Amino acid sequence: MEPTPPQIQDIAPPVDVFPYPMWMVAVLAISVVLILALIGWLIWRWMKRRPVVPPPTPREVALSQLEALRPAVDALDPQEFSDEVSKVLRIYLTRQFGLRATKQTSQEFLASLSGERLFDDERKELLAQFLEKCDLIKFARMQAGSVESAVLLDQAMAFVSGPRTEDAVEEASASS
Repeated sequence: MEPTPPQIQDIAPPVDVFPYPMWMVAVLAISVVLILALIGWLIWRWMKRRPVVPPPTPREVALSQLEALRPAVDALDPQEFSDEVSKVLRIYLTRQFGLRATKQTSQEFLASLSGERLFDDERKELLAQFLEKCDLIKFARMQAGSVESAVLLDQAMAFVSGPRTEDAVEEASASS
């Protein structure tokens, strides 16, 4: 008699071979979340404590823009140069004092300053001379060269860097 062949058994079901118990996975996940939260909080706290650099004052901006125009004294056409210098000074007056310097003609602007106590008579005169010369160069096409452009730049620099105009703003707002 011939021996009977052994019965072939079916394939066994898959065996779960995850090496870690579920509680370890949960502890690890919670630990990772807590560490990331701690790192985020530390970064936020560090950024909050960093010293904030204040933006430049209108005076500092105007002085740097005027200084940047100095090489253009010889390079630019006097009409263009006077327009650029005038823009810088008018924007400075608008930002520093809240005046409507960019929205008015020179005559309108100077007339509006007559009742203001922001500037003494000397500074008003310097401003009037500057604006008059700019208007003559820009609109009357007065013959000008690099010497006149340099004078305009010096007048604008003198006006902006003159007496601390911030003090005048505080005094004017205090008396109002």
